[in-house]
Amino acid sequence: MAEKYFEYKEILQKRLTPKRYNHSLCVADEAVRLAKKYGGDQEKAYLAGLLHDITKNATVEEHLHIFNKFDIMLNDIEKKSEKLWHAISGSAYIEHMLCITDKEIINSVRYHTTAREDMTHFEKIIYLADFTSSDRDYDDIEIMRAKVEISMEDALDYALSYTIKDLVSRKKQLHLDTIKAYNQYVLKGDK
Repeated sequence: MAEKYFEYKEILQKRLTPKRYNHSLCVADEAVRLAKKYGGDQEKAYLAGLLHDITKNATVEEHLHIFNKFDIMLNDIEKKSEKLWHAISGSAYIEHMLCITDKEIINSVRYHTTAREDMTHFEKIIYLADFTSSDRDYDDIEIMRAKVEISMEDALDYALSYTIKDLVSRKKQLHLDTIKAYNQYVLKGDK
């Protein structure tokens, strides 16, 4: 499967730092593993995982160019949170510049950082693959990896809680998509 996407890998190697390129390969592999485990299109999962950070190392100017060229309006939180830009510009980049038309792949790139309410099964796979790829080493990674082995839903609930706690502890703004996704999981637990 990996050799099929040689041209995308060449693009990524030109666009990303070696560390970020390695991360993209790790996420692609984890996405395939999770798609196999939880039922999903493994080939699409590999491609989405591979491309999820395609604009991560883009300059501010390139992000702004993409937003302008494709009429993307950032909300107030997004304007002040450059760390979120790569998901937004990346989804536009793969759709318009790489001509990827699969909405699941486009949306999984778009929401791999913030998550969102009513995520599709495929979007959850990519979100969690990014969270649990083999190169990740944040404090709760072993807990997160154990949870993803048992239940995708419990892992997503934990990942959203972890993200919110982390952002609050660092006095960072919370994206409304993350809050809505978290609230949806809290409400599911109350039933």
